[in-house]
Amino acid sequence: MPAFRWQIPERFNLGADVSDRHGTALALIEIEPSGKTRELTFDAISVLSNRLANVLVARGLQRGDRIAILLPQRHETAVAHVSAWKAGMISVPLFTLFGEEALEFRLQNCGARAIVTDREQLPKIAKLRDRLPDLETVLCVDGPAEGALDLHALAAQASDRFQIADTLAEDPALIIYTSGTTGQPKGALHAHRTLLGHLPGVEYPHDGFPQPGDRFWTPADWAWIGGLFDVVMPAWHHGVTVVAHRPRKFDPAEAMRLMGRYDVRNVFMPPTALKLLRASGAKDPGVRLRSLASGGESLGEDLIDWGRSALGLTINEFYGQTECNLVVGNGSALPPVRPGWTGTAIPGHTVAIVDEDGRELPAGEMGSIAYHRPDPVMFLEYWRNDAATKAKFRGDWLISGDLGVRDEAGYFRFVGRDDDLITSGGYRIGPGEIEACLSRHPAVALAAVVGEPDPIRTEVVKAVIVLKEGFAPGEALKSELQEHVRSRLAAHEYPRIVEFVRELPLTATGKIIRRALRSPKKH
Repeated sequence: MPAFRWQIPERFNLGADVSDRHGTALALIEIEPSGKTRELTFDAISVLSNRLANVLVARGLQRGDRIAILLPQRHETAVAHVSAWKAGMISVPLFTLFGEEALEFRLQNCGARAIVTDREQLPKIAKLRDRLPDLETVLCVDGPAEGALDLHALAAQASDRFQIADTLAEDPALIIYTSGTTGQPKGALHAHRTLLGHLPGVEYPHDGFPQPGDRFWTPADWAWIGGLFDVVMPAWHHGVTVVAHRPRKFDPAEAMRLMGRYDVRNVFMPPTALKLLRASGAKDPGVRLRSLASGGESLGEDLIDWGRSALGLTINEFYGQTECNLVVGNGSALPPVRPGWTGTAIPGHTVAIVDEDGRELPAGEMGSIAYHRPDPVMFLEYWRNDAATKAKFRGDWLISGDLGVRDEAGYFRFVGRDDDLITSGGYRIGPGEIEACLSRHPAVALAAVVGEPDPIRTEVVKAVIVLKEGFAPGEALKSELQEHVRSRLAAHEYPRIVEFVRELPLTATGKIIRRALRSPKKH
């Protein structure tokens, strides 16, 4: 393989890069919930993003201000990010399934001055508005609404020309919140260069992306780094069309129909969706995929075998995390796929297994999976959290928080987390936020959250609860606690298993011994 060398320009604007270079080529096919489709060229994305950037500036927003984006997969979601970047502002993607508490923390923490959202999400924002002094502007993509301005009406009156901010590749562009295991989520602050850092990690698992005729889709939400920077922005950098459609619930038959009908050639699909697809037996003769990549958890040999027989291709795996994404993977241009192993380091990234002191370990020894800085895909810092940023590094090694092994040939195998992050349905869920939410319920004295193995989702969230005096365990209370989390945090975070115990196992310093709560165990 030829030697790899990064070419990162000193000045680089992410927004201009993905929207202003491909003219009349088709940028987006948006499939609305009704089934109606809309097609937008890169020229259209360029004009829309210029208009919205002018709207933001006219509202008094300045370079470095944070713009929250609380929308599903639709054209305004991508346009809002591009607009913020063009203006030198920082975009903050937020998941539409977040409840009020999850949104309040993130919006307060980043100090968002504006939010772009839809009518469905407005009631949540309205309830929080008094507690968000920085939030001055709410823009609604569905027309005028109480407490919100009509985004499209304002954009229609704005100029379609915009003076793009002269940004350094190193300047901040977005904050993506990641769930830690203790306390609240942390905002990973990324620079404009992160897109360029992602490109090899898309090219290799997608077997030489882009190729003529490529067209990209993912069922993963664009609020996460996987949807936004494994799919949308790398595709647009290369002038490749993206299909936008994310149903409320993943439907295997609908996914197959969509991939066939819209000539999808490239897909990023989390392992859970792949398992559901395999279990359904859904088929569509029109599906002609060229590449399928998956990440977030390990793919077993049977899933890879199924991909070859049912879809006619090898599912390529990749590995990374919000802070440093797409750094390990496999693909036809890399050493061959070895089931159970995530792959080798993607060209351009230095990945190793290190010990507690940040020393590199030899092949075969288990330790922390770590990435060496500098690296263009690596985050700048945790937003307003110096202590957490420092704790993430051992010398120049960024510690993933995952345990792994590397073999003599340079393949990496994910072993487990050296913390208690839960991997469920492709989401990485921190127990701390769920425990804090449960503890606010009047019946709960103590709450501990762990992951339980699950054949489809990898793990499901399990809550172990000690009740306050005067409350008795029962099915009704179990359902109430589940709904308490679902409505306040997110549907994918609610505990599918709720267990009541008299006491939690604690260390001498009062920390919960989570491993003692996982099955199998006796009560």
